[in-house]
Amino acid sequence: MDFQEEILALSRKSKNFGEKLLTEEATKNTLVLPFIKMLGYDPFDPTEVVPEYTAAIGEYKDARVDYAVIKDNSPIIIFECKAYGTELDAKKCNQLMLYFHGTDAKVAILTDGNRYLFYSDLEEPNKMDSKPYMEFILEKPDSALIPELKKLVKGTFNIEDAMTSASVLKYTREFKRVMNEQLNQPD
Repeated sequence: MDFQEEILALSRKSKNFGEKLLTEEATKNTLVLPFIKMLGYDPFDPTEVVPEYTAAIGEYKDARVDYAVIKDNSPIIIFECKAYGTELDAKKCNQLMLYFHGTDAKVAILTDGNRYLFYSDLEEPNKMDSKPYMEFILEKPDSALIPELKKLVKGTFNIEDAMTSASVLKYTREFKRVMNEQLNQPD
């Protein structure tokens, strides 16, 4: 099965089971771990994907992010998961920001299993941006974003390429938002 087919299969799974996923743990097992596996990382290999990864910073010594994808003994991608359908609001984003500061990861993902919000530190080094550079909705996969997701796949993941793409996506997304706003309500 190629990457796009795997996304479509996971999309169908989300549509079929989403509303039955009432807890964070059910969401992680049914959608998030398969998403991580789809990216080529083995969620059952603790040298590759670490659950409850310690992201200690300052007074928050016991802060733990749900999953950290590890390369060369260092996190490259972190996942903070919520139950399916949970609003991914500023409070949850702030929680992820804390974890981001406590790790060396350059990509942080906040998800409810269906919506995946991708963050990085494009505006200020080592400080997670307040807005995502990409939003991928599993139940409505945008085929234009599939090549961007592929840049995070094990074996092809290159931090420089991923950050260049993140920057382009972030500013293109903002440009589209401003243009749409102006078309609907010019100032």
